[in-house]
Amino acid sequence: MDSLPYAAEVESDLAPQEIDILREQYMKEIEKPRPQTKFNYAWALVRSRTKLDQELGIQLLHDIYRDLPNRRRECLYYLALGEYKLGNYRNARKYNDTLLQLESQNPQALSLRKLIDDKVKSEGLVGMAIVGTAVAALGLVGALLFKRAPSPHH
Repeated sequence: MDSLPYAAEVESDLAPQEIDILREQYMKEIEKPRPQTKFNYAWALVRSRTKLDQELGIQLLHDIYRDLPNRRRECLYYLALGEYKLGNYRNARKYNDTLLQLESQNPQALSLRKLIDDKVKSEGLVGMAIVGTAVAALGLVGALLFKRAPSPHH
């Protein structure tokens, strides 16, 4: 598969009915599913609204990556997308960077790298703001307690 979807596609959830159709197809072939059937089901699960489905989708992509060397390039990108969707940015970056080592100018992987970096940066700023607010609040509480404490000289 030469053309990869852009990262924004992972943000559009599939309807449960669409996932059910792919699940049925996968279950019909459960003894020895065709690689494309397994892949389609895995990608559908990653695009599900539920975390358990997304995690199962990532597991199926890992299986494909392990078992089918000719699908590894494709799986790296979809694994990166799945981890990104779950908020596992370190894993998403690891998979995406591995793909970029193979294809340094891959436009989808470059786009995903920017999304990951932006998300990490914004969540880092949010985290710093939360910590800063907590420290300020503790300082204020400490100052109030210190101010109210009776002086030992009275």
